[in-house]
Amino acid sequence: MTTAQHALANHENTSAGRASVVALALLAPIGPLAVALLRYLLPYETVDGAGEIVREGYADRDAMSLVLWLSLVAALTIVPGAIAVGRLVRAAAPRLTTVALILTVPGYLMLPMLAVLDHLVWMAAEAGASQDSATALLEAAHPATAIATVIFVVGHVLGTVLLGVAMLRSALVPRWASIATIVSQPLHFVAAVIVPNHTLDGVAWGLNALGFAMVTVAVIRTTR
Repeated sequence: MTTAQHALANHENTSAGRASVVALALLAPIGPLAVALLRYLLPYETVDGAGEIVREGYADRDAMSLVLWLSLVAALTIVPGAIAVGRLVRAAAPRLTTVALILTVPGYLMLPMLAVLDHLVWMAAEAGASQDSATALLEAAHPATAIATVIFVVGHVLGTVLLGVAMLRSALVPRWASIATIVSQPLHFVAAVIVPNHTLDGVAWGLNALGFAMVTVAVIRTTR
């Protein structure tokens, strides 16, 4: 163990260190839960074109506002939450956890960029812009948005599956919680892209939140 690792271990054995570890772990389920609510409330389908997104967003401006608030909560909590999960399981599956975080963290970091499109629709509606104008703006999105979408989809789906497998190997959380985490994002992909269904999508992310909540419980138990 290096000097830095000794210092980290000593810090985590102090009251302040244990408190910081628990505080980080408490964030684990919040991000996925925020996204679960977001996906349930989203007034349009992920596969909709720009025109339909604008029409649905204009028709339910309150839902769009809630989506933006939930996006803010997710953006603030989902990355540190994933890191908390990785911290718990890394000893049992170090390589797998590393790959999982390499995928998951960049994927989650794309969330704010994708939420900008929802913000644009809400701002256009608030400003009284025509739906045709708002549609034209969405259709003129920078190519970086498409790249961010690919990074988000690949990163968070595959990364969460691998985190779930690492949870399973660690045996620090109930087996059902690991399985819930593993199936959550493939189920989300099905509900968002293949057979669009907001309720099923909310359930999928809810499984992710439930699995991560058991990580929080495990961290609290191991830091007593």
